[in-house]
Amino acid sequence: MSALIIGLLAGAIGTGYFVYGKRQQKFAPMLAGLMLGIYPFFTDNPWWLLLIGVALMLAPFYIDF
Repeated sequence: MSALIIGLLAGAIGTGYFVYGKRQQKFAPMLAGLMLGIYPFFTDNPWWLLLIGVALMLAPFYIDF
C-alpha cells in the first residue's frame, strides 16, 4: 500500500516538474519529471522508491543543462 501511495505522489510531482520544464524550456526539470513518472513502475520496495524519488526531485536544482 505504501508503494502505491509513494508512486502516486511521485507521479503527481513528476507531472509538475515536466510542465514547469516544458514552459520554461529547461531540459533538467523536464527529464526529472519524466523519470519521476516512470520509475515507480520498475521499483516495488518503498525505501528505494523514497530514495530514488528524493534524488530525482533534487537533481534539477544541482544539475542544469
